[in-house]
Amino acid sequence: MGRIVLVTGGGNGIGRAVAARFRAAGDTVVITGRDGERLAATAAELGARALPCDATDPRQVARMAGELGPELDVVANVAGGNTDLVRPAPPGADLAEVAAAWRANLDANLISAVLTTTAVLDRLRPGGSIITIGSIGAEYASTSYGAAKAALAAWTAGLSSTVGPRGLTANLIAPGYIAETGFFHGRLSDERRAALVDATHDKRPGRPDDVAETAWFLASAGARHITGQTLHVNGGAHTTR
Repeated sequence: MGRIVLVTGGGNGIGRAVAARFRAAGDTVVITGRDGERLAATAAELGARALPCDATDPRQVARMAGELGPELDVVANVAGGNTDLVRPAPPGADLAEVAAAWRANLDANLISAVLTTTAVLDRLRPGGSIITIGSIGAEYASTSYGAAKAALAAWTAGLSSTVGPRGLTANLIAPGYIAETGFFHGRLSDERRAALVDATHDKRPGRPDDVAETAWFLASAGARHITGQTLHVNGGAHTTR
């Protein structure tokens, strides 16, 4: 019998790849996202169920959880992104503008995962997994995006100790540069892309499937003793030693 899997931000990019990987394994997959039209198209392509939801909005998350059903096996918190790329604080911004820019990234990356996980936690069955997408940017957290992802890693480590006695695991995947996504909103120069690839040991960009395969493994029977961890998927651009 297949598992029931929830993937936030499942309409495109890494979220879509994660949803597709679990569907390929025969699991029932529910995807959420803010763009209802794109979400519906992706769900139709994958054979998934679409539940439009802005994961930063407590009321929408509560509604989504109510429509989800009573049982769940995997939560993949993929929704997020660097809001500074679309709404940066302007040069010479006052403190209110700086605060708004920082809160936008905290909402998109940290609060979205906390709200979703909290809303569905009681539905997770023993043997289940909570998988959250962080970033290599957490290792250099001078920006609001990096700080939000660093907080996400710390939250995941603490969450693991809370849910472990219930037979659940909680882990974070920290990708480096992942091509074939809309993360940079068309603002990645050729020079910057070359530098990101050159920083890897294998001299290639990451791809959504690299992250999706890691997520699938973390939810598998072979990963039941892996919890509270940050797994770096970056081709060696950041190492832990």
